[in-house]
Amino acid sequence: MEKKRLAALSLFLLFGCAALGQSSLQQEISSAFNKLQADAQVKYGTVSLTVLDAQTGEQIFAGNANAGMAPGSTMKTVTTITAYNLLGSSFTYQTPFGYAGTITNGTLDGDIIIKGSGDPTLGSWRYDNTKTTNILNQLVATIKKAGITRINGRIIGDDSLYDTQAIPDGWIWQDMGTYYGAGVNALCWHENQFDINLRTGAVGAPVSITGSTPAMPYLNFKSELTTGAAGTGDQAYPYLPAGLSNVMYLRGTYATDKAEKSVATAIPDPAFDLAYRIADTLKRAGITVNGAPESSLTLTAKNQPVRRISNTLLNITSPTLGQIVYWTNRKSVNLYAEELLKAIAFKAGKTASTNNGVEVLKNYWKTRGFDPNAMDVADGSGLSPANRITSATIAGIMQSTRKETWYKEFYESLPIYNDMHMKSGSIYHVLAYTGFVTNNGRELCFSIMVNNYNGSTSGIKTKMFRVLDVLK
Repeated sequence: MEKKRLAALSLFLLFGCAALGQSSLQQEISSAFNKLQADAQVKYGTVSLTVLDAQTGEQIFAGNANAGMAPGSTMKTVTTITAYNLLGSSFTYQTPFGYAGTITNGTLDGDIIIKGSGDPTLGSWRYDNTKTTNILNQLVATIKKAGITRINGRIIGDDSLYDTQAIPDGWIWQDMGTYYGAGVNALCWHENQFDINLRTGAVGAPVSITGSTPAMPYLNFKSELTTGAAGTGDQAYPYLPAGLSNVMYLRGTYATDKAEKSVATAIPDPAFDLAYRIADTLKRAGITVNGAPESSLTLTAKNQPVRRISNTLLNITSPTLGQIVYWTNRKSVNLYAEELLKAIAFKAGKTASTNNGVEVLKNYWKTRGFDPNAMDVADGSGLSPANRITSATIAGIMQSTRKETWYKEFYESLPIYNDMHMKSGSIYHVLAYTGFVTNNGRELCFSIMVNNYNGSTSGIKTKMFRVLDVLK
């Protein structure tokens, strides 16, 4: 009997201490949260925080947890986790390369065609086997192996697999010409971006354009930039050509002391650019191409059909989903997240559009017990200021990864800020973080978002980190 009483007392003390520890943590979080919420920087803003036990899903703290908030790039965690679930961690894109026509004595009477499948890594510098030089050399070697020495036809970049809306609804015009606002195409190339090179002058003087990297001879650049004062940074915005125009404008300011002297810019038609690069590389290799490069967009403008591959010479395999997710989250690559959103729509048998991807994403989490009304989603990257999602939803989706075989891979994709593995998100007057942290041996996951703050981003970040420090 005495042993039973001692055992019962031990259990009481054990659970009592655990409850006391949790109560203490809740109080500390609550105090830090209330202090942030009362700060002058969020006088007209909203703060939301959800903290869960990463193993069990038990709620540790919830402050404005069901408020719909703009998540910025923390939306990428929702998209990439959905992609893991629906595509699988070993998923790869396959890009067919071949021709339509006949080969006689080394001459192809027909077209060389590369057909996009949504691979955002084709020509990317982030992986050894996807770099532009490697891809172009591989394609030329494939053509030579097929015995083709002359092409009486064109090089076609086939971008027709996905829908024609490359820019998701809700993105602002100012972002669309920038590298981070590049379009979401079935055939991507070099992450759909290039650099425009600049020469600054005295403060207030015009900024001139000295060329581009790589050279884009089919585009015409117009600078309306002025030289900004030292310390003002890159405030230059490229604007995509309107309609069938080939003119790109640059507007804004570029600081006199910035060392790079270039602006990363979206390629208006990546499929055409890839066709152009293939044709140029073939000519340098001594293979004549009689026709001009084309893309789905340029052929449609001419009311011409896009020819299909009748003889496949090569299938280019992308890195695995896990490798793609790593860079999606580590460097917050909008293009990768948006391509994954379209890929889950395509996998579901729907037209590969952003809107269909959103529908599939929301329906999937609905089957897992999440209220779709808590996810008013416009895109997969978080670039759209129209996105609204609750911190309870993001934290819950993050917690769901803990039991998955690919959890460690996903965890490693999260950047490290404030000595914590967490994804950041920022758009105009929005700052957010979501991630994992260990508190006295107990793993927690969290989502914190501040919308409509005033003042400096660095100031609100420091204050948010003070709240997150309590979780350590």
